[in-house]
This record gives sequence, C-alpha cells and structure tokens, in this order.
Amino acid sequence: MNPGNGTAESPFPSASVLILRDAPGGLEVFLLKRHGLSEVLGGAYVFPGGKVDLDDALLADRLDQASSALREALGEYELDESCAAGLYVAAIREAYEEAGVLFAAVGQDRVNETQVLHRAAAGSFRAATEGLGTPLAATSLLPWSRWVTPRNSVRARKHFDARFFVAAAPLGQKPVHDRHETTESVWLAPSAALREFWEGRIELAPPQIMTLAQIARFSTVEDVLAHARSHKPPRIQPEAFQEAGVNMVCYPGDPRHSVPDRLLPGPTRLCWRNDRYEPEGGLESLLA
Repeated sequence: MNPGNGTAESPFPSASVLILRDAPGGLEVFLLKRHGLSEVLGGAYVFPGGKVDLDDALLADRLDQASSALREALGEYELDESCAAGLYVAAIREAYEEAGVLFAAVGQDRVNETQVLHRAAAGSFRAATEGLGTPLAATSLLPWSRWVTPRNSVRARKHFDARFFVAAAPLGQKPVHDRHETTESVWLAPSAALREFWEGRIELAPPQIMTLAQIARFSTVEDVLAHARSHKPPRIQPEAFQEAGVNMVCYPGDPRHSVPDRLLPGPTRLCWRNDRYEPEGGLESLLA
C-alpha cells in the first residue's frame, strides 16, 4: 500500500474501529480522548484508529479471511489485495494498541493474558500476538464508510484516507484508553455523545460527528452489523468552501457538493462556529 505523505494529493491510509455494545439503555459506542498534545485531533474524542503501517500487510496470512474476500467487502476493486488486508490488520492493531482489545478467536484466559502483556509494554503488536496460535479475526470487522480529508481544507494539517469499520466488543474484554496517546475513554450512546458535543463537554471532529449521527439511527449492535453486511461502504470526501466569510464543509447531496446523491443521513453541511464544526440546524438536525 502506498503509505502516503499526508498531503491532499497523497493522504495517509488509515483505519478506525467503532467498537459497539448493547447496554441496558441501548446501543453504545466506545470513544477515546486523544492526548491534548497530539498532532492530529488533540483533545478530541475519536474511535480507536490510526495510520496503516508498512508492516501491516505482512500480517495478512494471520487473518481469518482471504485477502480477496476482504477487498470484496471493502468494495474497492481497484485496491491491491495485500493493501485491503493491511487495512484490516491496521484496524485490529490500532484497537489493540489504543484500547487493549484484541479481535482474535482466543479463549477468555488467553485474551486477558494478552491484555496484561500489552499494558506491560510487551513490544510490537506482531511480537505480542505471534504466540497466540490463532487467526486475527478480520471477520469480526465490517466495513462501514470511507472518509477522505477535503483537498481544499484550510484547517487540516495532515490528510487521511480513513476506512471506518464496525464491530461488536469481544466478549470478556474491557476496552480502556492506553494513557499515552489517549487519556480518557467512555462508552456512550451515539445520541448522548452528540449531546455532550453540542453542550461543549467533549470535542468531536466532523467524521465522528457525522458517523455518530448515522449510528444513532440504530437500536442494537446487530442492527448496525446487519446494515453493514447489506451495504457497501460509501466513500465520503467532504468539500470545503466559504459562505459569507464562514468556513463550511459539505457532504454528498448538498447543493454545493460535486456528488449530487446523498450518502449520509443528517445535515449535508457543517459550519465553523464557536471554534468547532457544527450543523446549521443544531443538535436536532443530527438526531432527526
């Protein structure tokens, strides 16, 4: 996979995982707060994820699904099969490194042992997992969407081509922030996370805002997974513009976007106001 250089012409390939669970109050998603000094989205709440490493594709043979099937699931037929596998490995690795969650078909005791090794800084993901003797569970991750940083964004210091996956939290595992790249973590209903954002208690970037608005329309983990199984992940490339001196970002289906067909529920644009991107229609437009 082309590692990219973080520019608009060559964005970093990356992968994120929406880890989901069914709670007494309904569907919840796991969010991490990035360290305030992080170069990208410092202080914001995000889904576990990060850039694809060059070594990720080398672990394709550790996955429980063939690379050809993974490319098919992504719906990116122009993508090399090894690159498709690398995206899944990156998603699994980042969930492990940032949240201590391992997507692999291992027993309860082995999972807990692996988490202890991780928290004790056992070394690389490869070193910490190579002794498991079991495949990494790519089948646990379902492609949800693809987000590409706007080419003409005035706020993005680095550009990403990010694939978002959805997955049920593995049984017996408790995700938690790593206290290094991430400093806090929380389970929240998607609608509650959007309310926390709107009321200024947490920070969210536009892809997380729009994804939470999408996930908020489902009641259970299985509802989300069923949707993912029956739909190819949309490619979302927001387009930035100014209107009356205000920075705006719009999505497919907006009159200012080059793609006429709507691909996401909720608002079709966000505006830079109050030191953040927010919908013109307020919280109600995210939850409608």
